[in-house]
Amino acid sequence: MFCLLGNTLYPGFSRNLFNEQPHLSLVLNAHGVISPLHFLFQSEYHYEYTACNSQGSRWRVAVPHNPGLCTGLPDPIKGTKCSFSCKAGEFLDMKNQSCMPCAEGTYSLGTGIRFDEWDELPHGFDNKATNLEIDYSFSESLGNCSLSTWSLKGDYIASNTDECTATLVYAVNLKQSGTVSFEYIYQDSSIVFEFFIQNDQCQPTVEESRWMRTTEKGWETHTVELSQGNNVLFWRTTAFSVWSKTPKPVLVRNIEITGVAFTSECFPCKAGTYTAKLGSSFCQPCPANSYSSKTATSCHQCEPAMYSEPGSASCKPRPACTDKDYFYTHTACDTNGETQLMYKWAEPKICSEELPGSVELPASGVKTTCPPCNPGFFKTNTSSCEPCPYGSYSNGSGCINCTVGTEPALGFEYKWWNTLPANMETTVLSGTSFEYKGMAGWEVAGDYIYTAAGASDNDFMILTLVIPGFSSPQSVMEDSESKEIARITFVFETICSMSCELYFMVGVNSRTNTPVETWIGSKGKQSYTYIIEKNATMSFTWAFQRTAYHEPGRKYTNDVAKLYSINVTNVIEGVASYCRVCALESSGSSCTSCPHGHYIDRSTGGCYPCAANTYLKAHQPYGSQACIPCGPGTKNNPIHSLCYSDCHLSVIADGRTLEYDFSALSNSTSFLVGPSFTTKGLKYFHHFNISLCGNHGRKMATCTDNVTDMHILGKETEFSKSTSSYVCQSIIVPSDVMAYKSVVSSQPVSLADRFVGVTRETTLDNITSFPDYFPAENVGLPDVIFFYRSSDVTQTCSAGRATAIRVRCDPLKPHSGVLSVPSKCPEGTCDGCTFHFLWETVEACPLCSADDYHAIISACVGGIQRTTYVWREPKLCSGGISLPDQKVSICKSMDFWLKVGISAGTCAAILLTAMTCYFWKKNQKLEYKYSKLVMNSSAKDSELPAADSCAIMEGEDAEDDLIFTSKNSLFGKIRAFTTKVRCFVRPSLHV
Repeated sequence: MFCLLGNTLYPGFSRNLFNEQPHLSLVLNAHGVISPLHFLFQSEYHYEYTACNSQGSRWRVAVPHNPGLCTGLPDPIKGTKCSFSCKAGEFLDMKNQSCMPCAEGTYSLGTGIRFDEWDELPHGFDNKATNLEIDYSFSESLGNCSLSTWSLKGDYIASNTDECTATLVYAVNLKQSGTVSFEYIYQDSSIVFEFFIQNDQCQPTVEESRWMRTTEKGWETHTVELSQGNNVLFWRTTAFSVWSKTPKPVLVRNIEITGVAFTSECFPCKAGTYTAKLGSSFCQPCPANSYSSKTATSCHQCEPAMYSEPGSASCKPRPACTDKDYFYTHTACDTNGETQLMYKWAEPKICSEELPGSVELPASGVKTTCPPCNPGFFKTNTSSCEPCPYGSYSNGSGCINCTVGTEPALGFEYKWWNTLPANMETTVLSGTSFEYKGMAGWEVAGDYIYTAAGASDNDFMILTLVIPGFSSPQSVMEDSESKEIARITFVFETICSMSCELYFMVGVNSRTNTPVETWIGSKGKQSYTYIIEKNATMSFTWAFQRTAYHEPGRKYTNDVAKLYSINVTNVIEGVASYCRVCALESSGSSCTSCPHGHYIDRSTGGCYPCAANTYLKAHQPYGSQACIPCGPGTKNNPIHSLCYSDCHLSVIADGRTLEYDFSALSNSTSFLVGPSFTTKGLKYFHHFNISLCGNHGRKMATCTDNVTDMHILGKETEFSKSTSSYVCQSIIVPSDVMAYKSVVSSQPVSLADRFVGVTRETTLDNITSFPDYFPAENVGLPDVIFFYRSSDVTQTCSAGRATAIRVRCDPLKPHSGVLSVPSKCPEGTCDGCTFHFLWETVEACPLCSADDYHAIISACVGGIQRTTYVWREPKLCSGGISLPDQKVSICKSMDFWLKVGISAGTCAAILLTAMTCYFWKKNQKLEYKYSKLVMNSSAKDSELPAADSCAIMEGEDAEDDLIFTSKNSLFGKIRAFTTKVRCFVRPSLHV
């Protein structure tokens, strides 16, 4: 080997002596004289292997701890094969290159490493947090993410709970294929939790395996295979809860990686654990009231005045006992029908009764009469409660057979709590280590059950009821709008001085319990009902936590939750507290089911059909009143299980009938409202999915929670949580924000489970669609409003949610048009319970009729006249009838009538000229006769006038008139007529 001394490279050689004997190193000095330089002890260096060559071999070399020393080191020798490894509990002794067992107080995984202490970040890990949304327009308002990293909690590490992305990274080089496994708790789907691995080429693992499943009970183990070579492990979380409640963090512990070539040393047992044997692969925790230090081979007992929890590194002084350290319960009924009130110390007992001021345990043994059995049960001779046989019922005393024409209403009703029912169990989940402690979390107290003290104030008091299945009512069908199979109702109360929380969770077929409602703080005695819509094995869990903060001792055990009664209906193999009327067979001997759409007459037991446009109450089919009238604009399905809209509507207005056809809007339509931003800059949208009419009662709008299944967005699987409704809402975080391949859809909520009706009125079934939410520009055609209700009951919405959708005719918005929410309610609701939408589209216009167009008649051109039909403006109709075709008719033009007028005028002019000539001629003759008469009169002034006569007088010339009578013409006829007139009126002449 060679060493660099100054600027000169000298050959060096060494000689092995004993273990801790120094190695004498000789070199040539500047004068060529061999001289000793330095003596190295084995503690000043360690052994390492070189990289494996193509033949799978390597060399063992010594590496000094001080980088400046490179003399006096042992010579390299050939190492073990690259495939060599040690078993769990052993380590590789590099000096002799053989496997040796670990000493007491230490352990090893053989070819693996384990990280189980999180007081500080282990070497090799990186912990960082970044903002999701990179939007410089919002950069000033973005919160700082530097403090949103994973938090070290001693035994485990906890994720962040805000909208920052927290990433825990670890890189490891594997000499052979191996695995990585870790334990985790992931309870809240408001956090995205992913674990993925990148290899040498920075390629991630299979996309589908990265999304972690939520956990149900305590810690769960997740294991992933690792390939040979470099592997980078990522634990990444992002919370996106947009509500005020902070989600629960993800917890990770006991990270274990296998596939490393070897471990050259064993790991010491951490404080609070020990191992007393050679070759251990793990360390055991110390039991309660004992402790140990690091590398312990045994645990030491605490002093009598001290105590410790399991796995403790030290003991704590016992506090004085108070009334918060004990609880009371009832014993089972004895043969005399009596129960004893018992006081017990809360386990584990950490208080001391000998300290000054300590309270004593109250005296037990006071006997009282046992409460009656729960309904459906009877009391045996031994004072125990047994279920009544099928066909009978009880009020808690004795069983009574159902009468003819009735059947037992099966279920479970618990209102007396002398002992815990057989299908219920209770336990305590530690709020510190999240381990189940095997102790009772709830205790019976006669007429209620309440939360016990627990081990600490932040423990979860767990109570679980398991129901094997339900018997579906006959009227519940696949096409039924209301899928109610059963319901659970419980009466509860919480008394709290801190911010305690009571969770009610539901699990299906042993799947994860999903919280459906949470109560924070003190709540007075009240009832809550949950509708069950799936026939499966159901688990109902009540979890009570006094405070989320861990402090030693018990301070808030007076903060309690009480359950007074629990009632579950339609339970398979349940018991009955009463018998209900049933339909009788024709023989009248036993019960049968009525045909669909028929109600039961209570007096006769007969089945009678419901009237038209009604639907049958699913669980109370008794009497005609069970047939409920359908809302306006709806009709019943053939089996009378629901009322639905067929997307057609007739409205009489202003003396005409408007026909609407909304079929083009019947398919599911979705739209986003937003974007909105959280304090940390996370961009999200409110996503609404609307199925206006559904499909004959089937709700077609679906919203999905794909947090744990982001690769299957839009596909329902057995793990995904989805909601089907007429209208539903979810929170959407786009893929470009979270750098995922799919968008994140979370927290689906149903806004419309039942179709109420469709009308142009603004109020229906106490649901009001306020006109000022959506001011209308065109007041001539009112909006049509669809009304819905949801069965989801929350603390805020005690009557459930409701939805009103206004559809407005807008010819300028074709096809599906535009959906919007009120400007004053940007999230679609102003009170959190009633949601309002406006749908503007041409498809919302009424069907066109003859009243919507008029005719335009053109001028007559070339003897042809055209009649054209056009729509009235503005056109407020769509579809329906079409405009009539243009009509063409023959007509007389203006030229023809002009010619007729000229001809008539010419004839009139000729006639007038002739008549003028005639009367002129006639006037001349009269003047002549008059002149002659005057002359005769003047000649014979002394004579009397002759008598009037029409005859020709003597001396008159008859030829004077011959010119007028030569022809029987028009003028002749007129002359003859005037002559006759003169014949009767002749002027008298006076002298």
